[in-house]
Amino acid sequence: MAATAGRCMNPRFMDPESMKCTISSSPSSFSSRQSQVQFSNQRHQFCSMSMNGCQSEPSAPIGTIETRTFPPVLTPALGMDRLNSAISEMKSEPPPFDSGIIRLEVPIQQQIEAIDWLHAQKELLPRCFFSGRNPSQYSDRFIDYTNGNNRSPSVEHRLISVAGVGSAVYFRHSHPFSLDDWRSIKRFLSKKCPLIRAYGAIRFDAQAEISSEWRSFGSFYFIVPQVELDELEGSSMLATTVAWDTALSWKYGESITALQSTLQQVSSMVTRLQKEVPYTYILSNNYIPSKVYWDVAVNRSLQMINRKNSPLIKVVLARSTRVVTSTDIDPLAWLACLQVEGGNSYQFCLQPPDAPAFIGNTPEQLFHQKGYDICSEALAGTRARGRSEAMDLQIENDLLSSAKDHQEFTIVRECIRRKLEAVCVRVSLEAKKAIRKLPRVQHLYAPLTGRLRSEDDEFKVLSSLHPTPAVCGFPTEEARILIAETEMFDRGMYAGPVGWFGGGESEFAVGIRSALVERGLGALIYAGTGIVDGSNSSLEWEELELKTSQFMKLMKLEVPLQITTKGSVTIIN
Repeated sequence: MAATAGRCMNPRFMDPESMKCTISSSPSSFSSRQSQVQFSNQRHQFCSMSMNGCQSEPSAPIGTIETRTFPPVLTPALGMDRLNSAISEMKSEPPPFDSGIIRLEVPIQQQIEAIDWLHAQKELLPRCFFSGRNPSQYSDRFIDYTNGNNRSPSVEHRLISVAGVGSAVYFRHSHPFSLDDWRSIKRFLSKKCPLIRAYGAIRFDAQAEISSEWRSFGSFYFIVPQVELDELEGSSMLATTVAWDTALSWKYGESITALQSTLQQVSSMVTRLQKEVPYTYILSNNYIPSKVYWDVAVNRSLQMINRKNSPLIKVVLARSTRVVTSTDIDPLAWLACLQVEGGNSYQFCLQPPDAPAFIGNTPEQLFHQKGYDICSEALAGTRARGRSEAMDLQIENDLLSSAKDHQEFTIVRECIRRKLEAVCVRVSLEAKKAIRKLPRVQHLYAPLTGRLRSEDDEFKVLSSLHPTPAVCGFPTEEARILIAETEMFDRGMYAGPVGWFGGGESEFAVGIRSALVERGLGALIYAGTGIVDGSNSSLEWEELELKTSQFMKLMKLEVPLQITTKGSVTIIN
Protein backbone atom coordinates (compact mmCIF):
# COMPACT_ATOMS: atom_id res chain seq x y z
CA MET A 1 0.00 0.00 0.00
CA ALA A 2 2.93 2.36 -0.42
CA ALA A 3 2.16 5.76 -1.90
CA THR A 4 4.30 7.50 -4.50
CA ALA A 5 4.43 11.05 -5.74
CA GLY A 6 1.82 11.59 -8.42
CA ARG A 7 -0.21 8.45 -7.83
CA CYS A 8 -2.20 6.90 -5.00
CA MET A 9 -1.64 3.15 -5.00
CA ASN A 10 -4.72 2.48 -2.92
CA PRO A 11 -7.67 1.86 -5.30
CA ARG A 12 -10.19 2.95 -2.70
CA PHE A 13 -9.95 6.64 -3.54
CA MET A 14 -13.64 7.11 -4.26
CA ASP A 15 -14.99 9.25 -7.06
CA PRO A 16 -17.70 11.34 -5.34
CA GLU A 17 -19.74 11.46 -8.55
CA SER A 18 -20.05 7.74 -9.19
CA MET A 19 -18.79 6.33 -5.87
CA LYS A 20 -16.92 3.71 -7.88
CA CYS A 21 -13.32 2.77 -7.16
CA THR A 22 -10.87 4.83 -9.20
CA ILE A 23 -7.17 5.58 -9.28
CA SER A 24 -6.66 9.25 -8.49
CA SER A 25 -4.35 10.49 -11.20
CA SER A 26 -6.32 12.97 -13.27
CA PRO A 27 -5.77 16.72 -12.82
CA SER A 28 -8.53 18.93 -11.54
CA SER A 29 -9.63 22.16 -13.15
CA PHE A 30 -10.09 25.47 -11.43
CA SER A 31 -12.73 26.74 -13.80
CA SER A 32 -16.00 28.47 -13.11
CA ARG A 33 -18.90 28.99 -15.49
CA GLN A 34 -17.23 32.11 -16.81
CA SER A 35 -13.59 30.98 -16.97
CA GLN A 36 -11.55 28.62 -19.11
CA VAL A 37 -8.44 28.75 -16.87
CA GLN A 38 -7.34 25.23 -15.99
CA PHE A 39 -5.45 23.75 -13.06
CA SER A 40 -1.81 23.01 -13.52
CA ASN A 41 -0.91 19.38 -14.12
CA GLN A 42 1.23 19.26 -11.01
CA ARG A 43 0.62 16.18 -8.88
CA HIS A 44 0.86 16.03 -5.13
CA GLN A 45 2.50 13.38 -3.01
CA PHE A 46 -0.32 11.36 -1.50
CA CYS A 47 -0.55 9.60 1.80
CA SER A 48 -2.12 6.18 1.60
CA MET A 49 -5.87 6.47 1.51
CA SER A 50 -8.32 4.52 3.61
CA MET A 51 -11.93 3.45 3.65
CA ASN A 52 -14.89 5.68 2.97
CA GLY A 53 -16.93 5.47 6.16
CA CYS A 54 -20.08 6.63 4.36
CA GLN A 55 -20.39 3.14 2.88
CA SER A 56 -20.81 1.59 6.32
CA GLU A 57 -24.00 0.55 8.04
CA PRO A 58 -24.64 3.58 10.31
CA SER A 59 -26.12 1.54 13.15
CA ALA A 60 -23.41 -1.14 13.20
CA PRO A 61 -21.28 -0.76 16.35
CA ILE A 62 -17.51 -0.46 16.11
CA GLY A 63 -15.67 -3.35 17.76
CA THR A 64 -13.29 -1.16 19.75
CA ILE A 65 -12.57 2.55 20.17
CA GLU A 66 -9.40 3.22 22.14
CA THR A 67 -6.85 5.89 23.00
CA ARG A 68 -3.44 4.75 24.20
CA THR A 69 -1.18 7.40 25.73
CA PHE A 70 2.57 6.89 26.10
CA PRO A 71 5.06 8.65 28.40
CA PRO A 72 6.11 12.12 27.27
CA VAL A 73 9.18 12.81 25.16
CA LEU A 74 11.25 15.91 24.44
CA THR A 75 11.03 16.15 20.66
CA PRO A 76 8.81 15.16 17.72
CA ALA A 77 11.56 12.82 16.46
CA LEU A 78 11.48 10.86 19.72
CA GLY A 79 7.70 10.85 19.51
CA MET A 80 7.84 9.38 16.01
CA ASP A 81 10.22 6.66 17.20
CA ARG A 82 7.83 5.76 20.00
CA LEU A 83 4.84 5.64 17.64
CA ASN A 84 6.64 3.58 14.99
CA SER A 85 7.69 1.07 17.61
CA ALA A 86 4.17 0.82 19.02
CA ILE A 87 2.64 0.35 15.57
CA SER A 88 5.08 -2.45 14.78
CA GLU A 89 3.99 -4.19 17.96
CA MET A 90 0.33 -3.68 17.05
CA LYS A 91 0.92 -5.23 13.64
CA SER A 92 2.24 -8.42 15.18
CA GLU A 93 -0.59 -8.61 17.71
CA PRO A 94 -3.87 -7.73 15.90
CA PRO A 95 -6.91 -7.13 18.12
CA PRO A 96 -9.77 -9.66 18.01
CA PHE A 97 -12.25 -7.26 16.36
CA ASP A 98 -13.60 -6.98 12.81
CA SER A 99 -13.76 -3.21 13.17
CA GLY A 100 -12.18 -0.58 15.34
CA ILE A 101 -10.36 2.70 15.67
CA ILE A 102 -7.28 3.14 17.89
CA ARG A 103 -5.44 6.39 18.59
CA LEU A 104 -1.85 6.34 19.84
CA GLU A 105 -0.59 9.59 21.34
CA VAL A 106 2.73 10.78 22.70
CA PRO A 107 2.94 14.04 24.70
CA ILE A 108 5.83 16.30 23.67
CA GLN A 109 7.35 18.57 26.28
CA GLN A 110 7.52 21.62 24.06
CA GLN A 111 4.87 23.71 22.36
CA ILE A 112 5.02 23.26 18.60
CA GLU A 113 2.67 25.30 16.44
CA ALA A 114 0.43 22.92 14.53
CA ILE A 115 0.61 24.98 11.34
CA ASP A 116 4.43 24.84 11.42
CA TRP A 117 4.33 21.06 11.73
CA LEU A 118 1.84 20.79 8.87
CA HIS A 119 3.99 23.01 6.65
CA ALA A 120 6.95 20.70 7.28
CA GLN A 121 4.96 17.83 5.75
CA LYS A 122 5.23 19.50 2.32
CA GLU A 123 2.67 18.02 -0.06
CA LEU A 124 1.38 15.07 1.96
CA LEU A 125 -2.31 14.83 1.17
CA PRO A 126 -4.99 14.77 2.35
CA ARG A 127 -4.32 17.33 5.05
CA CYS A 128 -6.36 19.38 7.47
CA PHE A 129 -5.90 22.18 9.97
CA PHE A 130 -8.31 23.69 12.47
CA SER A 131 -7.60 26.39 15.02
CA GLY A 132 -10.25 27.50 17.46
CA ARG A 133 -10.65 30.94 18.90
CA ASN A 134 -8.70 32.40 21.79
CA PRO A 135 -8.08 29.35 23.99
CA SER A 136 -9.08 31.28 27.10
CA GLN A 137 -12.67 30.99 25.87
CA TYR A 138 -12.55 27.20 25.88
CA SER A 139 -13.27 24.85 28.71
CA ASP A 140 -11.95 21.70 27.03
CA ARG A 141 -8.70 20.55 28.63
CA PHE A 142 -6.61 17.50 27.88
CA ILE A 143 -4.21 15.65 30.10
CA ASP A 144 -0.45 15.97 29.70
CA TYR A 145 1.22 12.94 31.32
CA THR A 146 4.63 14.01 32.59
CA ASN A 147 5.64 11.21 34.91
CA GLY A 148 5.21 8.20 32.61
CA ASN A 149 2.16 6.93 34.48
CA ASN A 150 -0.94 7.05 32.32
CA ARG A 151 -3.13 7.01 35.40
CA SER A 152 -1.58 9.99 37.13
CA PRO A 153 -2.17 13.23 35.25
CA SER A 154 -0.21 16.17 36.59
CA VAL A 155 -0.98 18.99 34.17
CA GLU A 156 -3.93 19.83 31.96
CA HIS A 157 -3.35 21.90 28.84
CA ARG A 158 -5.81 23.61 26.53
CA LEU A 159 -6.08 22.47 22.93
CA ILE A 160 -5.23 25.34 20.57
CA SER A 161 -4.83 23.92 17.06
CA VAL A 162 -4.85 20.57 15.28
CA ALA A 163 -3.01 19.64 12.06
CA GLY A 164 -3.29 16.28 10.35
CA VAL A 165 -2.19 14.35 7.26
CA GLY A 166 -3.57 11.17 5.76
CA SER A 167 -6.94 9.71 6.62
CA ALA A 168 -7.56 6.81 8.96
CA VAL A 169 -11.11 6.97 7.67
CA TYR A 170 -12.78 9.55 5.46
CA PHE A 171 -16.39 10.43 4.75
CA ARG A 172 -17.41 11.84 1.39
CA HIS A 173 -20.30 11.57 -1.03
CA SER A 174 -22.02 13.54 -3.77
CA HIS A 175 -25.43 13.39 -2.10
CA PRO A 176 -26.46 15.98 0.53
CA PHE A 177 -25.19 15.40 4.07
CA SER A 178 -27.80 13.25 5.81
CA LEU A 179 -28.64 11.81 9.20
CA ASP A 180 -27.15 8.46 8.12
CA ASP A 181 -23.93 10.20 7.10
CA TRP A 182 -23.76 11.85 10.53
CA ARG A 183 -24.34 8.46 12.18
CA SER A 184 -21.61 6.93 10.02
CA ILE A 185 -19.17 9.53 11.34
CA LYS A 186 -20.30 9.25 14.96
CA ARG A 187 -19.90 5.48 14.70
CA PHE A 188 -16.12 5.99 14.87
CA LEU A 189 -16.22 8.49 17.76
CA SER A 190 -16.56 8.12 21.53
CA LYS A 191 -16.71 10.31 24.63
CA LYS A 192 -13.96 8.12 26.07
CA CYS A 193 -11.64 9.23 23.26
CA PRO A 194 -12.32 12.98 22.94
CA LEU A 195 -9.43 13.69 20.57
CA ILE A 196 -10.55 11.22 17.92
CA ARG A 197 -12.31 13.75 15.72
CA ALA A 198 -13.54 14.06 12.15
CA TYR A 199 -12.52 17.36 10.57
CA GLY A 200 -14.17 18.70 7.45
CA ALA A 201 -16.75 20.84 5.72
CA ILE A 202 -20.16 20.77 4.07
CA ARG A 203 -21.25 22.57 0.91
CA PHE A 204 -23.22 25.78 1.19
CA ASP A 205 -25.93 24.44 -1.16
CA ALA A 206 -26.07 20.68 -1.54
CA GLN A 207 -28.69 21.06 -4.29
CA ALA A 208 -26.39 23.05 -6.56
CA GLU A 209 -24.27 21.34 -9.20
CA ILE A 210 -20.70 20.66 -8.04
CA SER A 211 -18.23 22.47 -10.27
CA SER A 212 -14.84 21.07 -11.21
CA GLU A 213 -12.79 23.01 -8.64
CA TRP A 214 -14.89 21.58 -5.79
CA ARG A 215 -15.37 18.05 -7.14
CA SER A 216 -12.83 16.36 -4.87
CA PHE A 217 -14.67 17.71 -1.81
CA GLY A 218 -17.97 16.12 -2.80
CA SER A 219 -21.11 17.40 -1.13
CA PHE A 220 -19.29 16.99 2.20
CA TYR A 221 -15.82 15.87 3.18
CA PHE A 222 -14.54 14.79 6.61
CA ILE A 223 -11.41 12.92 7.68
CA VAL A 224 -10.03 11.39 10.84
CA PRO A 225 -6.30 12.04 10.26
CA GLN A 226 -3.82 9.20 10.21
CA VAL A 227 -1.07 11.35 11.74
CA GLU A 228 -1.66 14.61 13.60
CA LEU A 229 -0.04 17.13 15.85
CA ASP A 230 -2.14 18.74 18.56
CA GLU A 231 -0.85 22.11 19.73
CA LEU A 232 -1.58 22.62 23.41
CA GLU A 233 -0.84 25.44 25.82
CA GLY A 234 2.81 24.91 26.73
CA SER A 235 3.15 21.48 25.11
CA SER A 236 2.13 19.35 22.13
CA MET A 237 0.81 15.92 21.30
CA LEU A 238 1.89 13.72 18.40
CA ALA A 239 -0.68 11.09 17.49
CA THR A 240 -1.53 8.39 14.97
CA THR A 241 -4.90 6.78 14.34
CA VAL A 242 -5.61 3.43 12.75
CA ALA A 243 -9.16 2.45 11.70
CA TRP A 244 -10.46 -0.68 10.02
CA ASP A 245 -13.71 -2.41 9.15
CA THR A 246 -13.79 -5.83 7.52
CA ALA A 247 -17.34 -5.19 6.34
CA LEU A 248 -15.93 -2.38 4.18
CA SER A 249 -13.12 -4.59 2.83
CA TRP A 250 -10.56 -2.62 4.80
CA LYS A 251 -8.86 -5.04 7.14
CA TYR A 252 -6.72 -4.32 10.16
CA GLY A 253 -3.51 -5.35 8.42
CA GLU A 254 -4.21 -3.06 5.46
CA SER A 255 -4.88 -0.16 7.80
CA ILE A 256 -1.61 -0.69 9.70
CA THR A 257 0.36 -0.94 6.44
CA ALA A 258 -1.23 2.27 5.13
CA LEU A 259 -0.39 4.08 8.38
CA GLN A 260 3.22 2.90 8.24
CA SER A 261 3.45 4.15 4.66
CA THR A 262 2.26 7.59 5.74
CA LEU A 263 4.62 7.68 8.73
CA GLN A 264 7.57 7.04 6.40
CA GLN A 265 6.74 10.32 4.66
CA VAL A 266 6.20 12.41 7.80
CA SER A 267 8.98 14.81 8.72
CA SER A 268 10.04 15.48 12.31
CA MET A 269 11.98 18.58 11.30
CA VAL A 270 9.79 21.59 12.12
CA THR A 271 10.76 25.18 11.40
CA ARG A 272 8.65 28.22 12.21
CA LEU A 273 6.65 29.70 9.38
CA GLN A 274 7.29 33.35 8.74
CA LYS A 275 4.22 35.42 9.51
CA GLU A 276 5.03 37.57 6.51
CA VAL A 277 5.16 35.96 3.08
CA PRO A 278 7.07 37.44 0.15
CA TYR A 279 4.81 39.50 -2.06
CA THR A 280 3.62 37.81 -5.21
CA TYR A 281 2.51 39.75 -8.25
CA ILE A 282 -0.96 39.58 -9.70
CA LEU A 283 -1.02 38.68 -13.39
CA SER A 284 -4.80 38.92 -13.64
CA ASN A 285 -7.62 39.79 -11.28
CA ASN A 286 -11.15 38.98 -12.41
CA TYR A 287 -14.45 39.30 -10.56
CA ILE A 288 -17.44 37.02 -10.95
CA PRO A 289 -19.74 38.85 -11.19
CA SER A 290 -18.26 42.02 -12.67
CA LYS A 291 -19.21 45.33 -11.10
CA VAL A 292 -21.77 45.96 -13.86
CA TYR A 293 -23.47 42.61 -13.33
CA TRP A 294 -23.24 43.04 -9.56
CA ASP A 295 -25.24 46.26 -9.79
CA VAL A 296 -27.86 44.46 -11.87
CA ALA A 297 -28.04 41.54 -9.40
CA VAL A 298 -28.37 43.81 -6.35
CA ASN A 299 -31.04 45.98 -7.96
CA ARG A 300 -32.98 42.91 -9.08
CA SER A 301 -32.81 41.52 -5.54
CA LEU A 302 -34.07 44.83 -4.12
CA GLN A 303 -36.98 44.78 -6.56
CA MET A 304 -37.94 41.31 -5.32
CA ILE A 305 -37.58 42.36 -1.67
CA ASN A 306 -39.76 45.43 -2.22
CA ARG A 307 -42.35 43.63 -4.33
CA LYS A 308 -45.81 43.64 -2.81
CA ASN A 309 -46.56 40.48 -0.80
CA SER A 310 -43.00 39.20 -1.35
CA PRO A 311 -41.82 36.97 1.54
CA LEU A 312 -38.17 37.80 0.79
CA ILE A 313 -36.63 40.15 3.37
CA LYS A 314 -32.92 39.56 2.88
CA VAL A 315 -30.61 37.78 0.44
CA VAL A 316 -26.83 37.41 0.69
CA LEU A 317 -25.07 37.75 -2.64
CA ALA A 318 -21.46 36.67 -3.02
CA ARG A 319 -18.54 37.36 -5.32
CA SER A 320 -15.67 35.17 -6.47
CA THR A 321 -12.37 36.94 -7.16
CA ARG A 322 -10.00 34.94 -9.36
CA VAL A 323 -6.40 35.99 -8.76
CA VAL A 324 -3.73 34.52 -11.03
CA THR A 325 -0.24 35.18 -9.68
CA SER A 326 3.30 35.19 -11.04
CA THR A 327 4.50 32.73 -8.40
CA ASP A 328 2.87 29.94 -6.45
CA ILE A 329 0.77 30.81 -3.43
CA ASP A 330 1.55 28.61 -0.43
CA PRO A 331 -1.85 28.16 1.27
CA LEU A 332 -0.30 27.47 4.68
CA ALA A 333 1.95 30.53 4.45
CA TRP A 334 -1.14 32.56 3.64
CA LEU A 335 -2.96 31.02 6.57
CA ALA A 336 -0.07 31.78 8.93
CA CYS A 337 -0.29 35.43 7.90
CA LEU A 338 -4.04 35.42 8.48
CA GLN A 339 -3.43 34.06 11.99
CA VAL A 340 -1.55 37.26 12.85
CA GLU A 341 -4.71 39.30 12.42
CA GLY A 342 -7.05 36.42 13.23
CA GLY A 343 -7.92 37.80 16.64
CA ASN A 344 -11.10 36.13 17.76
CA SER A 345 -11.43 34.05 14.58
CA TYR A 346 -11.21 30.45 13.42
CA GLN A 347 -8.52 29.40 10.94
CA PHE A 348 -8.88 26.30 8.82
CA CYS A 349 -7.35 24.39 5.92
CA LEU A 350 -8.89 21.37 4.22
CA GLN A 351 -7.27 19.70 1.21
CA PRO A 352 -8.26 16.31 -0.24
CA PRO A 353 -5.91 14.45 -2.61
CA ASP A 354 -5.52 16.01 -6.08
CA ALA A 355 -7.45 19.11 -5.03
CA PRO A 356 -6.91 22.76 -4.14
CA ALA A 357 -6.67 23.85 -0.51
CA PHE A 358 -9.73 25.46 1.07
CA ILE A 359 -8.45 27.94 3.66
CA GLY A 360 -10.14 30.59 5.76
CA ASN A 361 -10.00 33.02 8.62
CA THR A 362 -13.62 33.29 9.71
CA PRO A 363 -14.98 35.29 12.66
CA GLU A 364 -18.37 33.56 12.62
CA GLN A 365 -19.26 30.61 14.83
CA LEU A 366 -22.10 28.38 13.68
CA PHE A 367 -22.28 26.47 16.97
CA HIS A 368 -20.22 24.76 19.66
CA GLN A 369 -21.92 21.82 21.36
CA LYS A 370 -20.60 19.93 24.37
CA GLY A 371 -22.93 17.46 26.01
CA TYR A 372 -26.25 19.20 26.47
CA ASP A 373 -24.80 22.72 26.27
CA ILE A 374 -24.73 24.64 23.03
CA CYS A 375 -23.74 28.15 22.00
CA SER A 376 -24.09 30.09 18.79
CA GLU A 377 -23.99 33.72 17.76
CA ALA A 378 -25.53 36.32 15.50
CA LEU A 379 -23.07 38.30 13.40
CA ALA A 380 -24.18 40.84 10.81
CA GLY A 381 -23.47 44.35 9.59
CA THR A 382 -19.96 45.35 8.57
CA ARG A 383 -17.84 48.47 8.86
CA ALA A 384 -14.13 49.14 8.46
CA ARG A 385 -11.96 49.91 11.48
CA GLY A 386 -11.01 53.53 12.05
CA ARG A 387 -7.48 54.84 11.61
CA SER A 388 -7.64 56.42 15.05
CA GLU A 389 -9.42 55.55 18.26
CA ALA A 390 -11.81 58.48 17.83
CA MET A 391 -12.60 57.54 14.23
CA ASP A 392 -13.09 53.89 15.20
CA LEU A 393 -15.58 54.89 17.88
CA GLN A 394 -17.42 57.10 15.40
CA ILE A 395 -17.70 54.21 12.94
CA GLU A 396 -18.87 51.93 15.76
CA ASN A 397 -21.62 54.36 16.73
CA ASP A 398 -22.65 54.68 13.09
CA LEU A 399 -22.98 50.89 12.87
CA LEU A 400 -24.97 50.70 16.10
CA SER A 401 -27.39 53.42 14.95
CA SER A 402 -27.81 52.24 11.34
CA ALA A 403 -31.42 51.21 10.69
CA LYS A 404 -30.41 49.12 7.68
CA ASP A 405 -27.75 47.17 9.64
CA HIS A 406 -30.06 46.81 12.65
CA GLN A 407 -32.66 45.18 10.41
CA GLU A 408 -30.10 42.81 8.95
CA PHE A 409 -28.76 41.91 12.40
CA THR A 410 -32.23 41.38 13.90
CA ILE A 411 -33.15 38.98 11.10
CA VAL A 412 -30.07 36.88 11.83
CA ARG A 413 -30.43 36.90 15.63
CA GLU A 414 -34.13 36.06 15.69
CA CYS A 415 -33.78 33.29 13.13
CA ILE A 416 -31.00 31.60 15.11
CA ARG A 417 -32.98 32.01 18.34
CA ARG A 418 -36.06 30.30 16.84
CA LYS A 419 -33.99 27.45 15.42
CA LEU A 420 -32.30 26.84 18.76
CA GLU A 421 -35.63 26.92 20.59
CA ALA A 422 -36.81 24.05 18.39
CA VAL A 423 -34.14 21.74 19.89
CA CYS A 424 -33.47 23.30 23.31
CA VAL A 425 -35.37 23.33 26.59
CA ARG A 426 -34.22 26.91 27.05
CA VAL A 427 -32.34 29.55 25.09
CA SER A 428 -30.66 32.68 26.44
CA LEU A 429 -29.46 35.65 24.43
CA GLU A 430 -27.99 39.04 25.14
CA ALA A 431 -30.71 41.67 25.24
CA LYS A 432 -28.53 44.30 23.58
CA LYS A 433 -26.47 44.03 20.44
CA ALA A 434 -22.74 44.56 20.80
CA ILE A 435 -19.77 45.17 18.53
CA ARG A 436 -17.29 42.45 17.54
CA LYS A 437 -14.05 44.16 16.56
CA LEU A 438 -11.56 42.47 14.24
CA PRO A 439 -8.32 43.92 12.89
CA ARG A 440 -9.87 45.12 9.63
CA VAL A 441 -13.63 45.14 10.23
CA GLN A 442 -16.25 45.37 12.97
CA HIS A 443 -19.65 43.71 13.14
CA LEU A 444 -22.87 43.77 15.13
CA TYR A 445 -22.81 40.77 17.43
CA ALA A 446 -24.83 38.89 20.03
CA PRO A 447 -24.13 35.47 21.64
CA LEU A 448 -26.83 32.85 22.20
CA THR A 449 -26.68 29.83 24.53
CA GLY A 450 -29.03 26.90 25.06
CA ARG A 451 -29.62 23.59 26.76
CA LEU A 452 -30.35 20.74 24.34
CA ARG A 453 -33.17 18.29 24.94
CA SER A 454 -30.87 15.46 23.83
CA GLU A 455 -27.15 15.14 23.13
CA ASP A 456 -28.13 13.32 19.94
CA ASP A 457 -29.75 16.49 18.57
CA GLU A 458 -26.37 17.51 17.14
CA PHE A 459 -27.43 16.70 13.57
CA LYS A 460 -30.70 18.60 14.02
CA VAL A 461 -28.76 21.63 15.22
CA LEU A 462 -26.37 21.50 12.27
CA SER A 463 -29.04 20.99 9.63
CA SER A 464 -31.29 23.61 11.21
CA LEU A 465 -28.75 26.39 11.75
CA HIS A 466 -27.14 26.09 8.33
CA PRO A 467 -27.47 28.22 6.33
CA THR A 468 -27.93 31.20 8.62
CA PRO A 469 -29.47 34.43 7.31
CA ALA A 470 -25.97 35.93 7.63
CA VAL A 471 -24.77 33.92 4.62
CA CYS A 472 -28.00 33.05 2.79
CA GLY A 473 -30.88 35.36 3.65
CA PHE A 474 -34.42 35.15 4.95
CA PRO A 475 -36.65 33.27 4.42
CA THR A 476 -34.01 30.64 3.76
CA GLU A 477 -35.52 28.78 0.82
CA GLU A 478 -36.59 31.91 -1.07
CA ALA A 479 -33.10 33.37 -0.58
CA ARG A 480 -31.39 30.13 -1.62
CA ILE A 481 -33.38 29.96 -4.85
CA LEU A 482 -32.55 33.57 -5.71
CA ILE A 483 -28.85 32.91 -5.04
CA ALA A 484 -28.93 29.84 -7.30
CA GLU A 485 -30.59 31.85 -10.07
CA THR A 486 -28.31 34.88 -9.69
CA GLU A 487 -24.77 33.74 -8.91
CA MET A 488 -22.67 32.49 -11.82
CA PHE A 489 -20.16 30.46 -9.81
CA ASP A 490 -20.23 27.53 -7.40
CA ARG A 491 -19.84 28.57 -3.75
CA GLY A 492 -18.73 25.05 -2.86
CA MET A 493 -17.78 24.98 0.83
CA TYR A 494 -17.63 28.78 1.01
CA ALA A 495 -20.25 29.92 3.57
CA GLY A 496 -20.86 26.29 4.55
CA PRO A 497 -20.16 24.63 7.93
CA VAL A 498 -16.44 24.02 8.59
CA GLY A 499 -15.28 22.25 11.74
CA TRP A 500 -15.27 18.91 13.51
CA PHE A 501 -17.32 16.17 15.12
CA GLY A 502 -16.09 14.49 18.30
CA GLY A 503 -17.48 12.10 20.88
CA GLY A 504 -20.03 14.18 22.78
CA GLU A 505 -18.71 17.46 21.40
CA SER A 506 -18.58 19.30 18.08
CA GLU A 507 -17.74 22.75 16.83
CA PHE A 508 -18.43 24.44 13.50
CA ALA A 509 -17.63 27.82 12.09
CA VAL A 510 -19.15 29.40 9.00
CA GLY A 511 -16.70 29.14 6.09
CA ILE A 512 -16.55 32.83 5.17
CA ARG A 513 -13.45 35.03 4.63
CA SER A 514 -12.12 32.05 2.70
CA ALA A 515 -10.27 31.11 -0.47
CA LEU A 516 -9.55 28.12 -2.66
CA VAL A 517 -5.80 27.97 -3.40
CA GLU A 518 -4.08 25.83 -6.04
CA ARG A 519 -0.36 25.73 -6.70
CA GLY A 520 0.43 27.06 -10.14
CA LEU A 521 -2.59 29.29 -10.66
CA GLY A 522 -3.32 31.46 -7.67
CA ALA A 523 -6.62 31.53 -5.84
CA LEU A 524 -10.35 32.05 -5.82
CA ILE A 525 -11.25 34.46 -3.01
CA TYR A 526 -14.84 34.54 -1.79
CA ALA A 527 -16.87 37.23 -0.05
CA GLY A 528 -20.55 38.05 0.39
CA THR A 529 -22.78 40.81 1.66
CA GLY A 530 -26.38 41.02 2.84
CA ILE A 531 -28.94 42.79 0.66
CA VAL A 532 -31.95 44.28 2.47
CA ASP A 533 -34.26 47.20 1.87
CA GLY A 534 -32.03 50.27 1.78
CA SER A 535 -28.94 48.52 0.40
CA ASN A 536 -26.80 50.35 -2.16
CA SER A 537 -24.98 48.23 -4.75
CA SER A 538 -21.84 50.41 -4.78
CA LEU A 539 -21.57 50.42 -1.00
CA GLU A 540 -22.08 46.66 -0.92
CA TRP A 541 -19.30 46.28 -3.51
CA GLU A 542 -17.00 48.30 -1.26
CA GLU A 543 -17.86 45.91 1.58
CA LEU A 544 -16.79 42.97 -0.61
CA GLU A 545 -13.47 44.73 -1.22
CA LEU A 546 -13.04 45.24 2.51
CA LYS A 547 -13.72 41.58 3.29
CA THR A 548 -11.24 40.30 0.70
CA SER A 549 -8.54 42.77 1.72
CA GLN A 550 -6.98 40.36 4.23
CA PHE A 551 -6.02 38.17 1.26
CA MET A 552 -5.26 40.92 -1.22
CA LYS A 553 -2.79 42.60 1.15
CA LEU A 554 -0.47 39.63 0.59
CA MET A 555 -0.12 40.48 -3.10
CA LYS A 556 1.03 43.42 -5.16
CA LEU A 557 -1.49 44.69 -7.65
CA GLU A 558 0.94 45.64 -10.38
CA VAL A 559 2.64 43.22 -12.77
CA PRO A 560 6.45 43.20 -12.37
CA LEU A 561 8.53 44.73 -15.12
CA GLN A 562 10.43 42.20 -17.22
CA ILE A 563 13.44 43.28 -19.27
CA THR A 564 14.46 41.27 -22.32
CA THR A 565 17.23 41.98 -24.78
CA LYS A 566 16.75 41.26 -28.48
CA GLY A 567 19.07 43.72 -30.15
CA SER A 568 17.63 46.40 -27.92
CA VAL A 569 16.12 46.68 -24.46
CA THR A 570 12.36 46.16 -24.28
CA ILE A 571 10.28 46.71 -21.15
CA ILE A 572 7.18 44.54 -20.95
CA ASN A 573 4.44 45.08 -18.40
